[in-house]
Amino acid sequence: MLTRDFSITYQGDPTVAAAWLEVYRDVDRYWDLYQLAEKLVDIEDSHQQWRFRHMKTVERIIGSKTGTGGSSGVKYLRSVLDHQFFPELWDVRTKL
Repeated sequence: MLTRDFSITYQGDPTVAAAWLEVYRDVDRYWDLYQLAEKLVDIEDSHQQWRFRHMKTVERIIGSKTGTGGSSGVKYLRSVLDHQFFPELWDVRTKL
């Protein structure tokens, strides 16, 4: 995954998902990786909460006007609310 095109939003990879699934199915064996995964989920969760609060603050201040730097403002912020840094770590919960 290190050689992927970073200009394209990451959607997840089945081999990465399979590796995380193995970690979550054998927590005792992969305790350090399990702890890492949970910390990554914590970071992403905090960032998602920040994104939502930021979007609502912008909406409260400028409404639907164009955002700074010429973005579509709230419309853009709303569109990125569901972007995930670690989609495999969220998807693995469904597979357990």
